[in-house]
Amino acid sequence: MTNADDEPRMTNADDEPGDAAPLPALADRFAYLLKHAQLRLAELTRAALAPFGISGRELAVLVAIDDRPPASQQEVARRMGVDRTTMVALIDDLEDKSLVQRQQDPDDRRKNVVVLTDAGHATLREATVAAIEAERRLLGSLSDEESAMLRKALQAIAFPG
Repeated sequence: MTNADDEPRMTNADDEPGDAAPLPALADRFAYLLKHAQLRLAELTRAALAPFGISGRELAVLVAIDDRPPASQQEVARRMGVDRTTMVALIDDLEDKSLVQRQQDPDDRRKNVVVLTDAGHATLREATVAAIEAERRLLGSLSDEESAMLRKALQAIAFPG
């Protein structure tokens, strides 16, 4: 199988994520390993979130909205590092699923804010548990210490300084 970048996916005959060994010539390549770890996490997360009808990206938007309410679409986009056009589409989809709603900002009537609905709060709680379980499955072969070290290393790489 190939993905959109025409890079081989690590799968076995049953298409289970991450069960095949990496190609020997790529086994030590950081980009290859990181991409395939992300692909495996995406597959695990997709399966875990399917019962809630949301994607990992939509869960991240719910988390960002809940983190510092109320927030405008633009503020949520900035927090997540997502362009405004993409955020509008994400918020539209979440609104169609009755998980968020746009409301007039009580402090600035010219601006709308996005808030979680009751269903959005419930979905956020339950889907977060499912997503954490997907991460636990991904990291299951690591000790707690190794998992913590990996998270810390990735934070240092992703958000230097």
